[in-house]
Amino acid sequence: MSAVVDQAVTELNRRMAGRSFEGTAMFVLTGEGSIFVDGGEARKGEGPAEVTLTASPETFLDILQGNLDPTSAFMTGRLALDGDMGAAMKLASVLA
Repeated sequence: MSAVVDQAVTELNRRMAGRSFEGTAMFVLTGEGSIFVDGGEARKGEGPAEVTLTASPETFLDILQGNLDPTSAFMTGRLALDGDMGAAMKLASVLA
C-alpha cells in the first residue's frame, strides 16, 4: 500500500473519532489502493461494502482536507459511487 493510503486512513480515523457510522464503505484511490470503513474505523484493504467510492488520490485528499465538497466531486464526475446512496450520505455526515 502507498503512503497516500496510509495518510488517508489516518485522516479518516481522525475525522471519525468519537462518531459512529453504522455500515460499511470502501474508498478506492485509483492506482494507490483501497480503504475499508466498518462502523467508525478505517483500515487499509478491501471488504464487502454497502457503498464503494472511487476517486483519484488527489480528489480524495481534497475532499478529506475540506478543499472539495463531496457532492460537487460526484456531480462533476471526480468521485464515482457504486452501491447504496443512503450509506454514502450517512458517511458524508459522519465525516463533515
